[in-house]
Amino acid sequence: MPLFRIFLFIIGLVFGSFITALTWRYPKGISIAKGRSICPNCRKQVSWRDNIPIVSYFLLGGKCRNCKVKISLRYPLIELAVGIGFVLIGFQILPLILFCLLEIIFVIDLENQMIPDSFIFVGILLSLIINYQSPFTGLLAGFVCAIFLLLIFLFTKGHGMGLGDVKFAVLGGMIVGLPLFPIWLFVAFLTGAMVGIILILGKKMGLKSKIAFGPFLVISIPITLLWGQKIIDIILLR
Repeated sequence: MPLFRIFLFIIGLVFGSFITALTWRYPKGISIAKGRSICPNCRKQVSWRDNIPIVSYFLLGGKCRNCKVKISLRYPLIELAVGIGFVLIGFQILPLILFCLLEIIFVIDLENQMIPDSFIFVGILLSLIINYQSPFTGLLAGFVCAIFLLLIFLFTKGHGMGLGDVKFAVLGGMIVGLPLFPIWLFVAFLTGAMVGIILILGKKMGLKSKIAFGPFLVISIPITLLWGQKIIDIILLR
Protein backbone atom coordinates (compact mmCIF):
# COMPACT_ATOMS: atom_id res chain seq x y z
CA MET A 1 0.00 0.00 0.00
CA PRO A 2 2.79 2.55 0.71
CA LEU A 3 4.15 1.89 -2.79
CA PHE A 4 0.72 2.55 -4.26
CA ARG A 5 0.52 5.86 -2.37
CA ILE A 6 3.96 6.81 -3.69
CA PHE A 7 2.72 5.98 -7.19
CA LEU A 8 -0.35 8.18 -6.67
CA PHE A 9 1.84 10.99 -5.36
CA ILE A 10 4.08 10.84 -8.44
CA ILE A 11 1.07 10.83 -10.77
CA GLY A 12 -0.29 13.77 -8.81
CA LEU A 13 2.98 15.66 -9.30
CA VAL A 14 2.74 15.09 -13.05
CA PHE A 15 -0.83 16.41 -13.13
CA GLY A 16 0.29 19.27 -10.89
CA SER A 17 2.98 20.19 -13.43
CA PHE A 18 0.32 20.22 -16.15
CA ILE A 19 -1.89 22.45 -13.99
CA THR A 20 0.95 24.94 -13.42
CA ALA A 21 1.29 25.35 -17.19
CA LEU A 22 -2.47 25.46 -17.84
CA THR A 23 -3.19 28.07 -15.16
CA TRP A 24 -0.36 30.27 -16.43
CA ARG A 25 -1.34 30.00 -20.10
CA TYR A 26 -5.15 30.02 -19.97
CA PRO A 27 -5.63 33.61 -18.68
CA LYS A 28 -3.18 34.80 -21.36
CA GLY A 29 -5.06 33.03 -24.13
CA ILE A 30 -2.17 30.67 -24.88
CA SER A 31 -3.10 27.12 -25.87
CA ILE A 32 -1.83 24.39 -23.56
CA ALA A 33 -0.92 22.44 -26.71
CA LYS A 34 1.40 25.20 -27.94
CA GLY A 35 4.84 23.70 -27.34
CA ARG A 36 6.83 23.17 -24.16
CA SER A 37 7.03 25.61 -21.28
CA ILE A 38 9.20 28.71 -21.50
CA CYS A 39 10.85 30.91 -18.88
CA PRO A 40 8.61 33.99 -18.38
CA ASN A 41 11.74 36.16 -18.09
CA CYS A 42 14.20 35.10 -20.82
CA ARG A 43 11.56 33.34 -22.98
CA LYS A 44 13.89 30.34 -23.47
CA GLN A 45 12.26 26.94 -23.80
CA VAL A 46 12.50 24.79 -20.66
CA SER A 47 14.19 21.45 -21.38
CA TRP A 48 12.67 18.19 -20.16
CA ARG A 49 15.35 17.78 -17.48
CA ASP A 50 14.42 21.16 -16.01
CA ASN A 51 10.72 20.33 -16.03
CA ILE A 52 10.63 17.37 -13.63
CA PRO A 53 8.02 18.20 -10.96
CA ILE A 54 9.55 19.57 -7.73
CA VAL A 55 12.91 17.80 -8.36
CA SER A 56 14.06 20.22 -11.07
CA TYR A 57 13.16 23.23 -8.93
CA PHE A 58 15.54 22.14 -6.17
CA LEU A 59 18.27 20.92 -8.53
CA LEU A 60 18.25 24.34 -10.19
CA GLY A 61 18.30 26.11 -6.83
CA GLY A 62 14.97 27.73 -7.68
CA LYS A 63 16.48 29.65 -10.63
CA CYS A 64 16.22 29.47 -14.41
CA ARG A 65 19.17 27.62 -15.94
CA ASN A 66 19.59 30.29 -18.62
CA CYS A 67 18.89 33.71 -17.09
CA LYS A 68 19.33 32.78 -13.40
CA VAL A 69 16.15 34.64 -12.44
CA LYS A 70 14.24 33.08 -9.55
CA ILE A 71 11.52 30.60 -10.47
CA SER A 72 8.19 31.36 -8.83
CA LEU A 73 7.27 29.16 -5.87
CA ARG A 74 3.87 28.67 -7.52
CA TYR A 75 5.29 25.76 -9.52
CA PRO A 76 6.51 23.45 -6.72
CA LEU A 77 3.64 24.49 -4.43
CA ILE A 78 0.95 23.62 -6.98
CA GLU A 79 2.69 20.35 -7.85
CA LEU A 80 3.01 19.41 -4.19
CA ALA A 81 -0.61 20.30 -3.44
CA VAL A 82 -1.92 18.16 -6.29
CA GLY A 83 0.39 15.28 -5.33
CA ILE A 84 -0.90 15.31 -1.75
CA GLY A 85 -4.47 15.59 -3.02
CA PHE A 86 -4.06 12.46 -5.13
CA VAL A 87 -2.77 10.52 -2.14
CA LEU A 88 -5.66 11.64 0.08
CA ILE A 89 -8.36 10.97 -2.51
CA GLY A 90 -7.01 7.65 -3.71
CA PHE A 91 -7.57 5.98 -7.05
CA GLN A 92 -11.01 7.40 -7.83
CA ILE A 93 -10.98 8.78 -11.36
CA LEU A 94 -13.93 11.20 -11.31
CA PRO A 95 -13.20 12.68 -7.86
CA LEU A 96 -9.56 13.15 -8.93
CA ILE A 97 -10.62 14.99 -12.10
CA LEU A 98 -12.98 17.14 -10.03
CA PHE A 99 -10.15 17.86 -7.58
CA CYS A 100 -7.91 18.98 -10.47
CA LEU A 101 -10.66 21.28 -11.73
CA LEU A 102 -10.99 22.86 -8.29
CA GLU A 103 -7.21 23.32 -8.15
CA ILE A 104 -7.27 25.03 -11.55
CA ILE A 105 -10.09 27.35 -10.48
CA PHE A 106 -8.29 28.12 -7.20
CA VAL A 107 -5.05 29.14 -8.93
CA ILE A 108 -6.59 31.10 -11.82
CA ASP A 109 -8.87 33.10 -9.54
CA LEU A 110 -6.11 33.71 -6.99
CA GLU A 111 -3.74 35.05 -9.63
CA ASN A 112 -6.16 36.69 -12.07
CA GLN A 113 -9.43 37.24 -10.16
CA MET A 114 -11.44 35.30 -12.72
CA ILE A 115 -13.22 31.94 -12.76
CA PRO A 116 -13.61 30.55 -16.30
CA ASP A 117 -17.13 29.29 -17.01
CA SER A 118 -15.85 26.25 -18.90
CA PHE A 119 -14.22 24.74 -15.82
CA ILE A 120 -17.34 25.36 -13.73
CA PHE A 121 -19.61 23.66 -16.29
CA VAL A 122 -17.32 20.62 -16.54
CA GLY A 123 -17.26 20.43 -12.75
CA ILE A 124 -21.06 20.55 -12.57
CA LEU A 125 -21.30 17.72 -15.10
CA LEU A 126 -18.83 15.62 -13.12
CA SER A 127 -20.72 16.29 -9.90
CA LEU A 128 -23.95 15.12 -11.52
CA ILE A 129 -22.25 11.90 -12.65
CA ILE A 130 -20.66 11.27 -9.25
CA ASN A 131 -23.94 11.94 -7.42
CA TYR A 132 -26.16 10.27 -10.00
CA GLN A 133 -28.34 8.73 -7.28
CA SER A 134 -29.45 12.09 -5.89
CA PRO A 135 -28.78 14.77 -8.55
CA PHE A 136 -31.74 16.97 -7.63
CA THR A 137 -30.74 17.53 -4.00
CA GLY A 138 -27.26 18.51 -5.14
CA LEU A 139 -28.62 20.94 -7.71
CA LEU A 140 -30.98 22.41 -5.12
CA ALA A 141 -28.07 23.05 -2.73
CA GLY A 142 -26.06 24.58 -5.58
CA PHE A 143 -28.79 26.95 -6.70
CA VAL A 144 -29.60 28.05 -3.14
CA CYS A 145 -25.92 28.94 -2.66
CA ALA A 146 -25.82 30.75 -6.01
CA ILE A 147 -28.95 32.77 -5.21
CA PHE A 148 -27.46 33.81 -1.87
CA LEU A 149 -24.23 35.02 -3.47
CA LEU A 150 -26.20 36.65 -6.30
CA LEU A 151 -28.10 38.72 -3.77
CA ILE A 152 -24.79 39.89 -2.30
CA PHE A 153 -23.55 40.69 -5.81
CA LEU A 154 -26.64 42.78 -6.54
CA PHE A 155 -26.70 44.47 -3.13
CA THR A 156 -23.02 45.49 -3.35
CA LYS A 157 -23.24 46.27 -7.10
CA GLY A 158 -20.49 43.78 -7.82
CA HIS A 159 -18.04 45.11 -5.25
CA GLY A 160 -18.55 42.38 -2.65
CA MET A 161 -18.92 39.45 -4.98
CA GLY A 162 -18.18 38.56 -8.61
CA LEU A 163 -20.47 36.73 -11.00
CA GLY A 164 -17.81 34.04 -11.30
CA ASP A 165 -18.24 33.34 -7.59
CA VAL A 166 -22.02 33.15 -8.07
CA LYS A 167 -21.62 30.57 -10.84
CA PHE A 168 -19.06 28.60 -8.86
CA ALA A 169 -21.51 28.45 -5.94
CA VAL A 170 -23.66 26.07 -8.01
CA LEU A 171 -20.72 23.66 -8.28
CA GLY A 172 -19.61 24.09 -4.67
CA GLY A 173 -23.13 23.59 -3.34
CA MET A 174 -23.51 20.42 -5.39
CA ILE A 175 -20.28 19.01 -3.96
CA VAL A 176 -21.02 19.66 -0.27
CA GLY A 177 -24.76 18.93 -0.50
CA LEU A 178 -27.88 20.12 1.27
CA PRO A 179 -27.00 19.47 4.91
CA LEU A 180 -23.58 21.14 4.70
CA PHE A 181 -23.90 24.05 2.28
CA PRO A 182 -24.58 26.69 5.01
CA ILE A 183 -21.40 25.55 6.78
CA TRP A 184 -19.49 25.76 3.50
CA LEU A 185 -20.53 29.37 2.93
CA PHE A 186 -19.87 30.24 6.57
CA VAL A 187 -16.34 28.79 6.44
CA ALA A 188 -15.64 30.56 3.13
CA PHE A 189 -16.70 33.97 4.46
CA LEU A 190 -14.87 33.38 7.75
CA THR A 191 -11.56 32.39 6.12
CA GLY A 192 -11.90 35.22 3.61
CA ALA A 193 -12.46 37.75 6.37
CA MET A 194 -9.55 36.43 8.42
CA VAL A 195 -7.11 36.57 5.50
CA GLY A 196 -8.40 40.02 4.54
CA ILE A 197 -7.81 41.34 8.08
CA ILE A 198 -4.30 39.85 8.14
CA LEU A 199 -3.45 41.46 4.78
CA ILE A 200 -4.82 44.83 5.88
CA LEU A 201 -2.93 44.74 9.19
CA GLY A 202 0.21 43.70 7.32
CA LYS A 203 -0.36 46.62 4.93
CA LYS A 204 -0.43 44.25 1.96
CA MET A 205 -3.78 45.69 0.87
CA GLY A 206 -6.08 48.59 1.71
CA LEU A 207 -9.66 48.70 2.96
CA LYS A 208 -10.95 49.24 -0.59
CA SER A 209 -8.72 46.62 -2.21
CA LYS A 210 -10.35 43.67 -3.95
CA ILE A 211 -9.52 40.12 -2.98
CA ALA A 212 -10.50 37.03 -4.95
CA PHE A 213 -13.21 35.10 -3.12
CA GLY A 214 -13.03 31.97 -5.28
CA PRO A 215 -9.98 30.50 -3.51
CA PHE A 216 -11.83 30.69 -0.18
CA LEU A 217 -14.85 28.98 -1.71
CA VAL A 218 -12.57 26.24 -3.02
CA ILE A 219 -10.50 25.68 0.14
CA SER A 220 -13.67 25.60 2.24
CA ILE A 221 -14.99 22.58 0.33
CA PRO A 222 -12.57 20.00 1.81
CA ILE A 223 -12.83 21.69 5.22
CA THR A 224 -16.62 21.33 5.08
CA LEU A 225 -16.55 17.75 3.84
CA LEU A 226 -14.11 16.71 6.57
CA TRP A 227 -15.37 18.69 9.56
CA GLY A 228 -18.72 20.17 8.51
CA GLN A 229 -20.82 17.81 10.61
CA LYS A 230 -18.60 18.42 13.65
CA ILE A 231 -19.09 22.17 13.19
CA ILE A 232 -22.86 21.64 13.06
CA ASP A 233 -22.72 19.57 16.25
CA ILE A 234 -20.74 22.32 17.99
CA ILE A 235 -23.21 25.01 16.87
CA LEU A 236 -26.17 22.92 18.04
CA LEU A 237 -24.35 21.99 21.28
CA ARG A 238 -24.68 18.29 20.57
